[in-house]
Amino acid sequence: MKTTWTGCTLAFLLLSGCGGAPPEDTATDSGTGGDTDATAGTTGGTPSGVSDSDSVTPTDTGGSVSNSQTDTGETTAPTSTPTSMTDSTSMTASDTDTTGPDDTTSPDDTTGQVDPSLGESSTGVGTLGDDTGTTTSDDTTSGDATSSDDTTTSDDTTSGGETGEPVQCGVQLKVTIRDFMFSHPDFEDYCCGQPNGMVQNMLGPNNKPVFANAMGLLSTPDNFNQWYTDVNGVNQKTQIVIDLQEIMPGVFSYSNNAFFPIDNMLWGNEGQPHNYHFTTEIHAQFQYFGGESFTFSGDDDVWVFINKQLAIDIGGVHGPIQKSVNLDTLGLTLGQNYPLDVFHAERHTVDSNFRIDTTICSMPM
Repeated sequence: MKTTWTGCTLAFLLLSGCGGAPPEDTATDSGTGGDTDATAGTTGGTPSGVSDSDSVTPTDTGGSVSNSQTDTGETTAPTSTPTSMTDSTSMTASDTDTTGPDDTTSPDDTTGQVDPSLGESSTGVGTLGDDTGTTTSDDTTSGDATSSDDTTTSDDTTSGGETGEPVQCGVQLKVTIRDFMFSHPDFEDYCCGQPNGMVQNMLGPNNKPVFANAMGLLSTPDNFNQWYTDVNGVNQKTQIVIDLQEIMPGVFSYSNNAFFPIDNMLWGNEGQPHNYHFTTEIHAQFQYFGGESFTFSGDDDVWVFINKQLAIDIGGVHGPIQKSVNLDTLGLTLGQNYPLDVFHAERHTVDSNFRIDTTICSMPM
């Protein structure tokens, strides 16, 4: 009897020392794991393991997400995932497959840690503009999401390509054309010659040429004052735009050997093949960098003013004549802006030539 009790005691001790646990301890451990998983499935904050898994989404899974989707290396309970957590994860994966990378940060996901790769992906598609902005606004609610939206806006602004770019040279000139009738005293009656000094060396207060001397090729100062001024019953006005071509780096040119911009317009051709009697007026601004030049070739009268002083004088009725000016000889200050004013007249049949070649970088209209 005594031997038998000792054996039972020894057997009980051996059983306890070989890893056998009381039933109450086993139930306690299982219950703790269940409470942890249940908390993860029902509380407002998504566990970091689930958040990291949903945030990574390196590729489309093509279906619902199982427990094997946790790619971040963090450990979770392998067998105790509640049904609610699995359904939520599957829904997020389905949204990802449908809408693409921009929609992976759903409201549930943004309450956790946002994976840095999502921010890079959102920035990369920022050039989509409105689509990206809409997705960010609808799907993100946390402070991290707001920061990502600001980054996307910045990318869209940069893609416009305007910030920091140098000012481009103007390649168009706005031209005012005034048409005169065949009967005007200064048109068709005078020929021929090219004297200097028909106008004063400085523009008048109205930025128009000032009569100086008829030189046998003008009628009166009053008639000359009508050339570049609107006078009812004497002239009619319209505006055109001429395009300069960059014929070589930094050299802009316009050339027309049949410059008749108002044929069959305004006063009309008056029985002639072209409308031969008109004046041309151009105003532009430019910044002086040094080394620029301006060349005009044509007929008839041409006066070019730079900084309101006469720089090219080709007055008179004549065939094509070419003259140039080097702006370095005009006493201009580097970096300053200056006006460029061109006045031209076509006064006689039968040709009309008009050519500009310049290295001046005029400001866009």
